Amino acid sequence: MYRDRIELYKKMEQEFGSKVLVYVTSDRRNLSAQIAQDAIDLFIRHLKKTGICKRLSLFLYTRGGDTAAAWNIVNLLKMYCDELQVIVPHKAHSAGTIICLGANEIIMTKQATLSPIDPSITTPLNPSLKNTGELIPISVEAVKGYLEFAKQELKIKEDDALSKIYIKLSESIHPLVIGEAYRSKDQIKMIAGKLLKQQIKNEDDIDQIINFLCSDSGGHDYTINRREAEYDLKLPVKKPTENQYKIIKAIYDDVSQELLFEEPFNPLLINGAYAGRCSILESLCGGADYFITEGKITRTKDDAGQITISDSVTFRGWRHENCMDDSIVEVKINEEGTKYESSGEFQM
Repeated sequence: MYRDRIELYKKMEQEFGSKVLVYVTSDRRNLSAQIAQDAIDLFIRHLKKTGICKRLSLFLYTRGGDTAAAWNIVNLLKMYCDELQVIVPHKAHSAGTIICLGANEIIMTKQATLSPIDPSITTPLNPSLKNTGELIPISVEAVKGYLEFAKQELKIKEDDALSKIYIKLSESIHPLVIGEAYRSKDQIKMIAGKLLKQQIKNEDDIDQIINFLCSDSGGHDYTINRREAEYDLKLPVKKPTENQYKIIKAIYDDVSQELLFEEPFNPLLINGAYAGRCSILESLCGGADYFITEGKITRTKDDAGQITISDSVTFRGWRHENCMDDSIVEVKINEEGTKYESSGEFQM
């Protein structure tokens, strides 16, 4: 819990000579979260309390999320410091990697990984799964791979044949979705270029990094370890000292235990009220903010004696914990900014 990590945050600030923010979006199965726009106002609140400083360290764990939110976050962080340091204890993938590209220094542990930043988009026009209706994300590299397969592997060269292949593709994926996927890729390449130019002066190195992260890595599930990030991509990567690593690992282990990274969320094992946290944003000055889903599982028997389970979600959003007076409040984000309203206690 946050109170248990306060001393670790103090040690980290002393060890790195910086102010520390911790941002985690969980990849717990069935109760995960992503980098999203709703965290922006919370970042602003923490940064205002932290104040402008020489060095700011962002402890980051995420599997990705909204590209625009990542771009907003990294630029916001850089407004409050002369040097931005991102500490990666384990995963900083996709949009998390975009944030790392804007850092003056990336601290990576032995197990830390970055990832490609090629986009996958989900719009109301995306194809969906027949059994659930869930929208299927579309990757521009997957579309490109389909067309390249026809040209290179099947050796199809004739314009008429290629036109039929594209028409067949458009029967499964709306043409506007394909267009949006390619537009998103161009946007990500532009964002990556702007962030990298602040740290890397060689244009060829920048082009190499962008091409690898957007296309040449072969797929979105490819992981980039510390050695590859430093020597192959020439990113400003640094290895933590032994003492720094102990602090990083202790914080990660505590967060992992709180958010139950290794324990899938299974409604079938719940009978009654539940609450699950899936994102945290914390700092010494700003306290702790949590994104949480609360609900109630009800088990009933139908006329045939079969047990049915219903899941009623009662709250999904951010809560703020004030460690000074033990109060927990709901966070309301609107046009007027961030507001806090009293709320009842909750349990994990």
